[in-house]
Amino acid sequence: MSHRQVLEALSGLLLGMFVAILAGTVVATSLPRIIADLKGDQSAYTWVVTATLLATAVSTPIWGKFADLFNRKLLIQLALVIFVVGSALAGLSQDTNTLIGFRVLQGLGAGGLAALSQIIMADIISPRDRGKYAGLFGGVMALGTVGGPLLGGVVTDAFGWRWNFFIALPIAIVAIILLQLTLHLPKRPQRTARIDYLGALLIAAGVSLLLIWVTQAGNQFEWASGQSFIMVAGAAGLLIAAVIVEFTVKEPIIPLGLFKNRTFTLATVASLSVGVAMFGTSVFLSQYMQLARGATPTQSGLLTIPMMGGLLVSSTVFGSMVSRTGKWKAILVSGSVLVLAGLLLLGTLQYDTNLVLVGVYMFVLGAGLGMLMQNLVLVVQNAIEVKNLGVATSAVTFFRSIGGTIGVSVLGSVLGSTVAAKITDGIGALSPANQAAAAKALGGGAIPHISELPGAIRVLVESAYGSGVGTVFLFGAPLAVVTLVMVALLPNLPLGRKNAVELSHTDEAAHQREAEDTEDALIGVSAASVALSPVGQVHPTGTIEVVK
Repeated sequence: MSHRQVLEALSGLLLGMFVAILAGTVVATSLPRIIADLKGDQSAYTWVVTATLLATAVSTPIWGKFADLFNRKLLIQLALVIFVVGSALAGLSQDTNTLIGFRVLQGLGAGGLAALSQIIMADIISPRDRGKYAGLFGGVMALGTVGGPLLGGVVTDAFGWRWNFFIALPIAIVAIILLQLTLHLPKRPQRTARIDYLGALLIAAGVSLLLIWVTQAGNQFEWASGQSFIMVAGAAGLLIAAVIVEFTVKEPIIPLGLFKNRTFTLATVASLSVGVAMFGTSVFLSQYMQLARGATPTQSGLLTIPMMGGLLVSSTVFGSMVSRTGKWKAILVSGSVLVLAGLLLLGTLQYDTNLVLVGVYMFVLGAGLGMLMQNLVLVVQNAIEVKNLGVATSAVTFFRSIGGTIGVSVLGSVLGSTVAAKITDGIGALSPANQAAAAKALGGGAIPHISELPGAIRVLVESAYGSGVGTVFLFGAPLAVVTLVMVALLPNLPLGRKNAVELSHTDEAAHQREAEDTEDALIGVSAASVALSPVGQVHPTGTIEVVK
């Protein structure tokens, strides 16, 4: 494909990705206000985020398997429809429970968009050339991630938070039309559509139960309790059963043989911790800006621009470098170091940390993520067989989503416990009048409206959230070390120059030649066995005379 043809094919794909990112980030800056208006607490805040991540994680490998069996263009359009319907319904929510339910529907569509966009990109762009287009993907990601919170803040302040869920609808309609008009994928070799429904059900149930336990433990019940034991044992049983099923079925949702590939295994583990950094920072930085610094949703969006700027710059610059030189290992290792450094720097946050320093810390973390996220998927697609492209790509995205979901849940629990302890300790030092006012304003456990709190209580809450968010980032630092180790161990394979469609046709031709060679060999062996047989002789009459 020419450069122009690639750009035309990518137009609808990029717009679909933009809608997915926008619908997720546009509510980031308004979530504190949404939860406050719907009378939710820190647990509800965490669940609103993790519900989408959970549904995304559970559905991603299923979408990936479908991509290996069915029409990828139709699948990504379907995923886009599911996503925006869930987003529109979320805007009609009357309490946190219905909001969480509709966010699950959003997540089901997001799982398809996350997996299929990467798979289709591999169809039309070779690994070596993909860096040329990294700027486009980085730009869309940065625009959606930076513009989303900023737009969400403006919309929230001007029209109310519900409109944040509706603004993606017209963009989604345009994306579906563009996909139909511009994305022309050649027919792939047909495969028998045998869907592993039992494996999909067991994986979804096991992962869901595990993540529900992670989100509720420490809030609804103790980590070391009978309820925890039952949920962990149930999740382990379901996942063990899923592994057994995946070993026995012909078309598993996640082929376990993929883990024999060293690149796939190491990149998968690295993606777990990248997910924590990617999802966690966007969630907890918004809380920091609004609950520790008193920023409005609009101001919160503006204050997080340095992180997205770092992501955009690094993904564009280093993506082009990968295409030009074919070298990727040093870039991934450097990105891992920057992520670790960014988390450690953000771990020093307090409610009065200089905002210029906060911006520098965010830029460092964003630059590291920009060097890692796209390239981890790239090296897996480069090292895997083309017939497993869909499941391998979705598996990396799946484990990144799992990491993000578990990370946000656990770190949200840490933040809630830290903030509660600091506020409890701080109330004891207040005057009796302020203690009574604090009990009235904070006694319900719901996230407060900071601007409505009396002066002394406001400082107390801001201080608690400021140091609490810093503690959260320190807890994420050890996972960044895991990413660094995994990336350092990745085999330094050269990047291929053929896209997935070309490789698929090459494999098909090779199989056909192999079959023809086998057939010719069998004919030759048969002829030779008749001509050289020492025990029989064929007469013109067709009878065989046995030679003694």
